[in-house]
Amino acid sequence: MVAVVEPATANSVGGGGNEANMFNGAIPRPPPGNDAACTTTTATGQQATASPPSSMADELCHISCTTFNILAPIYKRLDKQNQSLRESDFRAFWLSRNQMILEWLLMERTSIICLQEFWTGNEELVHMYEDKLCDAGYFTFQLARTNNRGDGLLMAVHKDYFRILNYRELLFNDFGDRVAQLLHVQLTIPSSCSNRKNDTRQELLIVNTHLLFPHNSSLSIARLHQVYKILQYVETYQRENKLGGVPVVLSGDWNGSKRGRVYKFLRSQGFASSYDIAHKYTDSDDDAHRWVSHRNHRGNICGVDFIWLRNPNEPTKPLKTSWAEAAFGIIKCQLQKGSLNDSDAFAFLKADNPGDFITYSSFCEGLRQVHLIGLPYGLSYQETKDLWNQADIDGNGIIDYEEFKKRIWNSSCRLAQRDDNYAESPDYGKEMAEEVVGFKVKDAVLFPREVERGMWPENYSLSDHARLTVIFSPVRMQFRTAERVGL
Repeated sequence: MVAVVEPATANSVGGGGNEANMFNGAIPRPPPGNDAACTTTTATGQQATASPPSSMADELCHISCTTFNILAPIYKRLDKQNQSLRESDFRAFWLSRNQMILEWLLMERTSIICLQEFWTGNEELVHMYEDKLCDAGYFTFQLARTNNRGDGLLMAVHKDYFRILNYRELLFNDFGDRVAQLLHVQLTIPSSCSNRKNDTRQELLIVNTHLLFPHNSSLSIARLHQVYKILQYVETYQRENKLGGVPVVLSGDWNGSKRGRVYKFLRSQGFASSYDIAHKYTDSDDDAHRWVSHRNHRGNICGVDFIWLRNPNEPTKPLKTSWAEAAFGIIKCQLQKGSLNDSDAFAFLKADNPGDFITYSSFCEGLRQVHLIGLPYGLSYQETKDLWNQADIDGNGIIDYEEFKKRIWNSSCRLAQRDDNYAESPDYGKEMAEEVVGFKVKDAVLFPREVERGMWPENYSLSDHARLTVIFSPVRMQFRTAERVGL
């Protein structure tokens, strides 16, 4: 169950400062003398945001997004021999490091900033970030993890680019006390940038999250749950607010690589990794390790930080279908850990049944033995029943070998395909196409730059994650609701 919270206020700030641009032409400097004081506005964004001067139009034709897990001081180990010694015990250490992080963020001046492992439990650090970002022209939103874990998330969006329409907090109340933020914004960049009409939708949904670390393979379902809940909420929010033609950006630390189930699940729902788009990398195994973004506490390096983009014209399939495909994939993976091939796995699931089929009770017992049910973070009774119903293709109450092969063993999170036959159908043209604004990826950069070559620099100490920044350019596109499932 996801708890959705509607915060009462958000920080609204004026411009100020003239930091150098990391991305020339993408991030504007505020006009000289713009030193408006910070004010407060409601989360529904009733306060109007002034449009930037026309001289800045060329710079404002792009928007940019940065995601960065800044490693909360309560988790930063200082001594391999003494794991209990943390940076949070030494103010000078964590203060200096976070001041440096802020300097980098303010120098880049990206339009959207999404931070993870933000130390919400320390008021001094919280105020430092909010005050500095406020002075630099950002609206800020922070969200602590549940059960007083000490860290959480921070989102900041620049007032020169966006007007806040809505803000929501998603509390998963799950095994890992994870949370997510959803921000609904309206672009305020000049319409001349995309040559769009006045009535063209200029909105965007942005999500910031930090998924559970995969301490063991049985947590794969818990991680998949977290993404499923996010996508369920985004889908519901879009449907209730008639936002089918609005692009969605998912940003954060996903704690899983391109080879994982979460990556494949998101791909099956029409999302694409912005960094991989910019560098023309594919979903193939050959491209899976071309870049990294994290060195974990075990010393392993991998790419786990993503900024996902789904444009309105991307084809999708039912969310429940993608979820089932991903869950069946995890079931297969757990069975394979026991060195079982397809026939062995079928025999394992059917157990002592005299017939050549799997019953519901033996299916549940098999899932329990591979640690996918019967645990606080496992499949629920209803989810298990839903998976059973999908696997039982003919609905006769049992799963035979062919059904097992088709639905469980050979299931995969396939990309949604555009229905080319729709243009030939009698219904085509009855629904007017809507002109909407989407985004194309202009560039994407990881810092430190060594990680772009799959290496982790030993002298990098800002965090145990790399900082990822993506530049987007607004583009016009045609959208038909009938071509998107669930909206």
